[in-house]
Amino acid sequence: MAPFAASAQGSQKLEAPADRSSPPQFPNGFVWGLATSAYQIEGSPDADGKGKSIWDTFSHIPGKIKNGDNGDIASDHYRRYKQDVALMKAMGARAYRFSISWPRIFPDGSGTPNAKGLDFYNRLVDELLAAGIEPYATLYHWDLPQALQDKYRGWQSRETSKAFGDYSSNVAKALSDRVRHFFTINEFSVFVDLGYRGIDTTADGKPARIEHAPGLRLSPAALNQVRHYAVLGHGMAVQAIRASGRAGTKVGPAENISVAVPVIENAAHVKAAERATRDLNAAYLGALLEGKYSDAYLTTAGRDAPVFTEEDMRIIGSPLDFVGINVYRPSVYVTTSDAAPGYRVIPESASHPRMASNWHLLGPEVLYWGPRLLQSIWNVKEIYIAENGCAAADEMAADGTVSDSDRVMYLRNAMMQLQRATAESIPVKGNFVWSAMDIRMERRLQPSVRARPCRLQDAEADTEAQCYVVSRGCVSKCGGVGWPKFGKSA
Repeated sequence: MAPFAASAQGSQKLEAPADRSSPPQFPNGFVWGLATSAYQIEGSPDADGKGKSIWDTFSHIPGKIKNGDNGDIASDHYRRYKQDVALMKAMGARAYRFSISWPRIFPDGSGTPNAKGLDFYNRLVDELLAAGIEPYATLYHWDLPQALQDKYRGWQSRETSKAFGDYSSNVAKALSDRVRHFFTINEFSVFVDLGYRGIDTTADGKPARIEHAPGLRLSPAALNQVRHYAVLGHGMAVQAIRASGRAGTKVGPAENISVAVPVIENAAHVKAAERATRDLNAAYLGALLEGKYSDAYLTTAGRDAPVFTEEDMRIIGSPLDFVGINVYRPSVYVTTSDAAPGYRVIPESASHPRMASNWHLLGPEVLYWGPRLLQSIWNVKEIYIAENGCAAADEMAADGTVSDSDRVMYLRNAMMQLQRATAESIPVKGNFVWSAMDIRMERRLQPSVRARPCRLQDAEADTEAQCYVVSRGCVSKCGGVGWPKFGKSA
């Protein structure tokens, strides 16, 4: 019998192929954007009165960063931002999520704002708007002023939370006439857990350590207190922006949500995924969105639980306009269980595919489950994918092209999953691809692997847009691999 031919008996008639003349669409007004962080792109660490950050200090400690890399020059964005904005415009970006360097604004962490530092971000915002790119500002992407680390031990003190609120107030006053969306803090769990505890692991059979600035090894109790002061700082920033920003200014976090993906899509397994996702995010997103720490979190922490007041929790739970989530990979896969806590984690297979960075387990379905679970657990009204993307080797051919087929594959499949979420009325308002340009100091990536975006689709065109990568001074075509067509969007 020929392959796929129907047998003579007991066969069912094959259905006609689905009509694909109208491809799946994102909602009108969907925001297509790019994202970066200040320390990783700006360079100019001492320019115009900028103070040192903990990353300026940490990256210059011998042995802390592979190859001795640092952000002293990075992508030289501070001096060449106009070229970078032009590249974003050429890619078709409609929005740009950038972070503001706290020590550029307050070299000593607090006090009198540095006018030249604020002026840089004023110029950047104006340049973006002139290019038709909407600015989205992140107030903290890990570059704490070194002065606050020295004076208060950084996020180990509530004084840093207060200083963050004051800094946020000043930025809102200066920029909210043009910047309508502010993300407070990027990825609590990364800068807290890796910066104040770190991870001891093995690499190639040898002991290895993963840590971020400031590179501390706190006890579990001290770490939980840092977690508390970080989310308290977020709450103080929300209140400061409400008080100092222009009417209509929107504010929310940008957290790398831990997503539990159900192994089977039925009601029981989805409920298990909800329970697991709530537990996994109890210290950060759960506290922000519920205004309390879950009983399970406090019970597990026991005597190491953070010290807090009812007023702290009211501040932490300040109402939000949106929630930004950074989504790259599933955290775990789960199945339902009759035993407490109502779910069971399925171990990752050794053969599960990964992207170029070993940490990046391939699971594009997380772009559906992340927003779906965020809404079903916490009834969030607006969601932004504040980061997603992948790293690739980006080997340039003799003709100057970079055929990053793996990145195109990843983004196509991830966006199909995200489109499914929007089709089910999950309120995802936009997606920001990490990163807008080469990041010369990408802490989590393997050597020779870079995080770059594809060109965003021109939804008005009849044909698929080409995929592009960005290098300083040029936009290189990527081997003719097209971006998936999703229809019209903003």
